[in-house]
Amino acid sequence: MRLLLVEDDVRVAGALAAGLRRRGYLVEHVETVAAALAAGPVDLVLLDLNLPDGDGLTVCRTLRAASPGIGIIVLTARSEERDRVVGLRTGADDYVVKPFSMAELQARIEAVLRRATWVAPPSSVLSFGPLTIDVAAREVHYDGRLVALTRKEFDVLLSLARQPGVAVPRDRILMDVWQTTWRGGHTLEVHIGSLRSKLGADDLVQTVRGVGYRLKAG
Repeated sequence: MRLLLVEDDVRVAGALAAGLRRRGYLVEHVETVAAALAAGPVDLVLLDLNLPDGDGLTVCRTLRAASPGIGIIVLTARSEERDRVVGLRTGADDYVVKPFSMAELQARIEAVLRRATWVAPPSSVLSFGPLTIDVAAREVHYDGRLVALTRKEFDVLLSLARQPGVAVPRDRILMDVWQTTWRGGHTLEVHIGSLRSKLGADDLVQTVRGVGYRLKAG
């Protein structure tokens, strides 16, 4: 997999690039908005937002418009909720706040690459063992039984079904379903609980502590 690392801190970039190359990735490192936009085709972009010649969001917006299937992960010290919302709405697939571990970054990269390379056509029917999701009809069957879901419950399930077997970050689900990373109380947890109850299979939607949720594949 080819990765573009956009980071102006040479020390941080050197450590990240070395760690990623040890994991088998081909890494190209650039330090500016201009160099990032001039780079060749890649599978995924690791993008700092504070760049010397502009804001990384410009890179995110431009690359997303030019290559809808590319994976983009923002790596930044900006930890405010409004910054995460702007980043995700601009086109980022994930938003990782510094500092982070290589193990966490590896997991995030794997999840985004799966999501970027598999996009369900609007008319497709998705099947995972006894679970069937008709995307066009917005119908769900489990063990041949029609499961009556609310619109938001269906959207939560579809967000997970786009990456079966992969831990989907809580913020990503919230953005997919509610177009924000903030919901008062435990809105997402309530919908997950309702999904499990209606499906009648507690282990189908699994909790991944500290990350989010995962749809059991098969």
